[in-house]
Amino acid sequence: MSETEIFKVLADPTRRAILERLSAGEATATDLREGFAITQPAMSQHLAVLRGAGLVQERREGRFSHYRIHADGFAPLHAWLARYRAFWPSRIDNLRDLLKEMDQ
Repeated sequence: MSETEIFKVLADPTRRAILERLSAGEATATDLREGFAITQPAMSQHLAVLRGAGLVQERREGRFSHYRIHADGFAPLHAWLARYRAFWPSRIDNLRDLLKEMDQ
């Protein structure tokens, strides 16, 4: 999945909140739904989208599904950010120098 597609998945605030909850560890859909004003089918849809994007993994145990973050799914975002990691420090240094010159 491309970084553009992953950004589209992460554009939804509910999905970001689900990922935030999963950052604390594995959870069932019922556990994840606590505090959300959404139905179980809506939670299942969000989890399906996150699974499809490769950001979440599912583990079945009996009739329960347990979800956890799949760190490898974030690799395209890490690669995208890495391209800009070298770009921004020099730009910020240039801005800092310009602001110092303007203050003099």
